[in-house]
Amino acid sequence: MKKMDSKTRAIVSLILTVIFAAIDFYFTLPALNIRSTDLYFFLITIVIAYFAIYMLLSMQNMNVKRTVDENGRVIFTTETTDDDYSNVEKDPYLAKKAVSKQKAPIYIVGLLFAILVVGTVVSSPIFYADSYTKLIDIEPGNFEEDIDELSFDQIPWLDRASAQRLGDRKMGELADMVSQFEVATDYTQINYNGRPVRVTPLLYGDFFKWLNNVGEGLPGYITVDMVTQEAQVVRMGEGNGIKYSQSELFFRNIDRYIRVNYPTYMFERPVMEIDEDGHPYWICPKVIKRIGLFGGADIEGIVIVDAVTGEHAYYAPGDIPGWVDNVYRAELLIQQYDYYGAYGGGFLNSIFGQRGVTMTTDGYNYLAMNDDVYMYTGITSVGGDESNVGFVWINQRTKESKYYQIAGAHEYSAMDSAEGALQHLNYRATFPLLLNIHGEPTYFMAMKDYSNLVKQYAMVNVQQYTVVGTGETLKQCEDDYISKLGSSGITVPSEETKVSGTVEDIRIAVISGNSQYYLKLSGDPTYYAMSAGFDPRAVLINVGDRVELSYLDTETQIKVVQSFEWLT
Repeated sequence: MKKMDSKTRAIVSLILTVIFAAIDFYFTLPALNIRSTDLYFFLITIVIAYFAIYMLLSMQNMNVKRTVDENGRVIFTTETTDDDYSNVEKDPYLAKKAVSKQKAPIYIVGLLFAILVVGTVVSSPIFYADSYTKLIDIEPGNFEEDIDELSFDQIPWLDRASAQRLGDRKMGELADMVSQFEVATDYTQINYNGRPVRVTPLLYGDFFKWLNNVGEGLPGYITVDMVTQEAQVVRMGEGNGIKYSQSELFFRNIDRYIRVNYPTYMFERPVMEIDEDGHPYWICPKVIKRIGLFGGADIEGIVIVDAVTGEHAYYAPGDIPGWVDNVYRAELLIQQYDYYGAYGGGFLNSIFGQRGVTMTTDGYNYLAMNDDVYMYTGITSVGGDESNVGFVWINQRTKESKYYQIAGAHEYSAMDSAEGALQHLNYRATFPLLLNIHGEPTYFMAMKDYSNLVKQYAMVNVQQYTVVGTGETLKQCEDDYISKLGSSGITVPSEETKVSGTVEDIRIAVISGNSQYYLKLSGDPTYYAMSAGFDPRAVLINVGDRVELSYLDTETQIKVVQSFEWLT
């Protein structure tokens, strides 16, 4: 191989480095943005690659000589024909120049690392604690007024794992698809035509199946209704396949596609949603760093990509279409609230004293309401106790956030309580939803067997988590829950039914420390439950008294009395 001079070697090294950088960029896709840490790691890799290539090319100018000294020992020495080094001993300037060339890449890499380290430190809450608390604006809310009582056809009682099971099972029924495509594990929750639905795209089975189908694209996507349990494969129709997705190769891959079209934007992971007509789009939230150089991640608008045609457009926060639900990722919202809860009293207070410091609990869930999807999670003190001091609800499209000061049980304590009520069946509770049940903050859970199938439902009162209602249907669960509330002395506002008659039988039981009186009227097989804690006059009722009872008309055998009067 012909030996190169230093100038030629530098040009060749540069060309090879550019090729390496293009390949590296193709796979790593860093944003060309000084606030992106990925950019600095990309540049460091390029500098190291250039240095390595240059040094490898320099080795061709090194000749290794083998000599034997007077004692018979073999000595290896090197000689160079490199014009940078051959005259080093004769000219100190050339020596200094040669050394500088060797150290220049080290200086550049060191500078880039220094920017990363210093930029990260000076952007941290140590210096900007107050700014971190302002990433999210939390407003106090009124639970009964803000959180509507949902009808049963609006409660998304299926969790993600159950939805995934139903989707995979549905895909297995389609012989024309199952041999070529797989189901992605995304199952993004959206509000579709007023109903809570999870949607997930299909994937190519492997490279050869991609090769067979790339012309038409993916034939459809899967939806799972979170209420009815109906899983459906939505076919796009001939010529309208999904051609832009995360399982595509080359430049139709959605991550690569948005990077090429928006090289300076930092993005969250794209998620697939469908509009009200069922057309699929990729929602790509644009990330911005609001604090220092690398701190305070937030969302500033979105890029929407048509999954079929590839048409794309950027939407500022105020222009985002109403059908879009997933602008803010739940993990980002939780991180922002944790900053809000930790640094309200300053950075030092978050470590020493910790007065007023709160944090989110371990877990969150979603609820579709008012044509949007809300993320909710419990708020607890940093002391690590098993109770919550409140809850935060955050709109995932607008980031409108409200805090509800409701002291009560930790979500996992409620799950344990629900599982304990059905311990003989060994059911496992899903992570709870927070619902408004007749004005009472209530945890709602589906109870699943070990096959991941929903068998029953449970409702647990947030403030008194020993109050647990269960049932094989949602209606039975609600009725049992309302009955348990009444037995615990908790008044539940509801439409009441009245009955009157002569007391024929009275039975007494002590439940959760309260005396419960069960009245039976002549000619009526129903027992009517009253709590002495709810109305102390219950202890004065005797057999033979004529009374008028107002009760909640549930499907349970025992009705919960809301009020009573003696009749003369």
